[in-house]
Amino acid sequence: MRSCADLLRASIWAKSLTGAELRQVESEMIERVVPAGGFVSHKGEPVDHWIGVIDGLLKLSSMSSEGKAVTFAGIPGGAWFGEGSVLKSEPRRYDVVALRESRVALMTRATFTRLLDSSIPFNRFLLNQLNERLAHFIALVEYDRMLDPDARVARCLAALFNPYLYPGVGPQLQISQEEIGLLSGVSRQRANQALQVLEKKGLLRVEYGGITVLDLEGMGRYGS
Repeated sequence: MRSCADLLRASIWAKSLTGAELRQVESEMIERVVPAGGFVSHKGEPVDHWIGVIDGLLKLSSMSSEGKAVTFAGIPGGAWFGEGSVLKSEPRRYDVVALRESRVALMTRATFTRLLDSSIPFNRFLLNQLNERLAHFIALVEYDRMLDPDARVARCLAALFNPYLYPGVGPQLQISQEEIGLLSGVSRQRANQALQVLEKKGLLRVEYGGITVLDLEGMGRYGS
């Protein structure tokens, strides 16, 4: 089972810290276990932590007053997110929901601010992270408005393999068809159909409890 220390050692930004700095950051972290369907945080809550995913799978989503839901991103193990809200000191603008039982690491605002003030590599990491996040959301608008369900599933899955945003994900991803549907905005049955299409085209292989991506580049441009 992965630990908070494992998450830190695998994080790009942590590799520039000294041993003493890394131990201090670890001592200031808070670990939480969130059950499947539970909330890591709610839309509108104050943002007091930067969040890392030790293991599990989270969904960033929002629901309108009319009950219409939109999913912004899936966050697998090894990823950090929410830096924009911490930097702007604004209430969280989305719900963070665990799609399966997940363990998260919470970095306090004080720790985040200390690293921001003292570490040039940490600042560079955040700049790159925000740039990658912006590119992801631009693509999200495109495939939500322009692509058919097969392409939406392909692009959604490809996004989970971004090596900068989600460094802990290898070619194999443990994810259910229900989770794929929730992240892609389609039903589980439609996600299953899309996976069959993508498998026949040689882009991925469907396995028990997950998928293996065979052609990530092809997945990322599918439907173009």
